Amino acid sequence: MFESENFKKEGKMKKRCLVAVPFMFLLVAGSIVHATNGDNFIAIGPIARSMGGVGIAAPQDSISAVFANPAAMCFGPYCPGSQVDFAGTVFLPAAHAKLDVPAAGIHVSDRSQSNVFIVPAIGLSTPITSRLRFGIAAYGTSGLGTDYRDRIAALGPAGGIFTQYQVMKFAPNIAYMITDSLSVGANVQIDYAGLDLGAGTSSGYAVGVQLGAIYKMGPVSLGLSYVTPQQINHERVFDFDGNGTRDDLKLEMPQTLGFGIAFSPFPLQKLLIEGNFKWINWSDAKGYKDFDWRDQYVFSLGAQYKPVPKLSLRAGVNYGRNPVKLHDGFNAASATFVQGVPTSTFGYEFLRIAGFPALVETHATFGIGYELSDTFIVNLAYAHAFEKEVSETGKNFGGPGGPGVTLGSKLKEDSFEFGLSWRF
Repeated sequence: MFESENFKKEGKMKKRCLVAVPFMFLLVAGSIVHATNGDNFIAIGPIARSMGGVGIAAPQDSISAVFANPAAMCFGPYCPGSQVDFAGTVFLPAAHAKLDVPAAGIHVSDRSQSNVFIVPAIGLSTPITSRLRFGIAAYGTSGLGTDYRDRIAALGPAGGIFTQYQVMKFAPNIAYMITDSLSVGANVQIDYAGLDLGAGTSSGYAVGVQLGAIYKMGPVSLGLSYVTPQQINHERVFDFDGNGTRDDLKLEMPQTLGFGIAFSPFPLQKLLIEGNFKWINWSDAKGYKDFDWRDQYVFSLGAQYKPVPKLSLRAGVNYGRNPVKLHDGFNAASATFVQGVPTSTFGYEFLRIAGFPALVETHATFGIGYELSDTFIVNLAYAHAFEKEVSETGKNFGGPGGPGVTLGSKLKEDSFEFGLSWRF
């Protein structure tokens, strides 16, 4: 659509690769549009989300305990009893893409039509002995798509972009209290991912481990958590090289290391303040490494205040730098290899920036919880990711000697979450 005559003469294989790039790249991009720290949620469950994504040192429910730190089962507010948590998140992302080639009179921009997603979660924490606890959680970590079909055909070299990508985790958890001040824990994460790139859904599985520890010193809690890399192979997902056979593509959820410190100076945890730091190793993860993501350092701070015993007020902030690097001055007429497949650099860059908007950096979160009775608690949360916009420039658009091109993208997000906890 944007090719010059010189570019068209470069051969059938390059054309096929150009068409393949949007679909290959959007395998990952589909998981990004409603994500926050890269394609990771800042947290799971309304309590942790309303507190900026903290929970490594002092999670307040079984869902966030499994997600944030498996050792937390021994120190939650549900101890020494049991608790079941149900939660649902409604995500409302707003992604926009643009392409400008002033010399050719091309100025195109529009909003993705994939803008509402619902993600469930459930968790359980229960004692086995006075020091040993079992937990389990199932939750969605990604679940969205990017849809520019019939909206901006010019934005995609394939004439329109569509993808749906979802990842669910199932995590049995065990925690042991070594002393009254120290607990350790671990869970096994069983991942299921489904991907539809317009040719049917391709599913894949992965298994990983999360380890954690919590140490309490009076009103202070220290937490440490580590998640192993988890690679999913999507078989026969798309015919990337145009040879008539659908190809596989590997994606790896990166290893993550987190540290947290929490402080609760008053009796009955009337006030709880927690800060977390996370390192997300995107630069070594398959798929993300191919598209030149840098590691992400995430800082979060959250607070919970109880003006009366049954009412909890919560707020937080979360910041993680956009992991997608910019490549100003890229050569649109050259080729780039992605997992062994030659692709058009223009298509590669377009989808890195416009089709892969893992851009948001700063989040503000709020929430409220109320104990309906001694056994039932309801929690509500709202999170807003402030709009972030990026752009990069290239040369040789349409072929050698072609004009300059500017690619851009921007994203903002809102989410609402409801949760119900049952203690017994």
